[in-house]
Amino acid sequence: MNAIAAPKPRQTGFALPTVDQVMVEERAASFTKRSIKASAKLAGLKLAVSMMDLTTLEGKDTPGKVAYLCRKALQPLEAKYGVPSCGAVCVYPNMIKYARRFLGDNSPVKVASVATGFPSGQTPLRTRLEETRRAVADGADEIDMVINRPAFLTGDHALVFDEIAAVKEACGPAHLKVILETGELVTYDNVRIASQIAMEAGGDFIKTSTGKVSPAATMPVTLVMLEAIRDYFYATGIRIGMKAGGGIRNSKQALHYLVMVRETLGDDWLTPELFRFGASTLVNDVLMQIVKAVEGNYQSLDYFSLP
Repeated sequence: MNAIAAPKPRQTGFALPTVDQVMVEERAASFTKRSIKASAKLAGLKLAVSMMDLTTLEGKDTPGKVAYLCRKALQPLEAKYGVPSCGAVCVYPNMIKYARRFLGDNSPVKVASVATGFPSGQTPLRTRLEETRRAVADGADEIDMVINRPAFLTGDHALVFDEIAAVKEACGPAHLKVILETGELVTYDNVRIASQIAMEAGGDFIKTSTGKVSPAATMPVTLVMLEAIRDYFYATGIRIGMKAGGGIRNSKQALHYLVMVRETLGDDWLTPELFRFGASTLVNDVLMQIVKAVEGNYQSLDYFSLP
């Protein structure tokens, strides 16, 4: 009996980039050595809060828990500290209507949802598209989708592109964040080409990870994605946003990421419209550091409400 040959990957027009691993890792490490003055540190911490997507993605999520998260996103800390609202709350599709009901229609905090079969993306495309349309109809401002990793890893880049473009169309007025799940892409070269596909297919943001796979966001991987955004901007004039999700747990790390964004993309990207952190545990450490900068002493983490 003749062996059945594996299907050949579809040919695409995407050029395969080569990332210099040594240079990327050395440059990423250099951002952790920057010295930040006290006044700049406080401003950076407040900026980081404004860029956070407060996230709850658990099977035990309830309407009350989502309302609590929305309340914290609107006012993360007492008004006297001058801390801005967070960028968004991120919830499962079934919880969108509760977040929208609490925040209202003119809230500075956006409602984001992980549609498209999160976190695996292993559902039929028609199901993912319907979930996206329903999420937007229920009030989602932003959709965080996961790419088809099996298609990508078997070389079917055209299918990955087509599915992202279809989800983008299903989003209507909502912004699309494309999650690459970099921990499953294995190489920097794969991260670079996945970033390029996501941007060309219409993604408004590219995002590192779901937070469900390790490793999640790392500085070298994020740098590869930021450089892809920079080169895409030079080629098209279009500004694509970046979201680092998963694995960023303290304020020191958050400031390192902001330094990296500034030195790679410039001040234009230092805004919640173009950079976000996926935050489930990060926010309280940043708030604790803000209180320390203002009051001169630390408060216990018990002082801060759970995210």
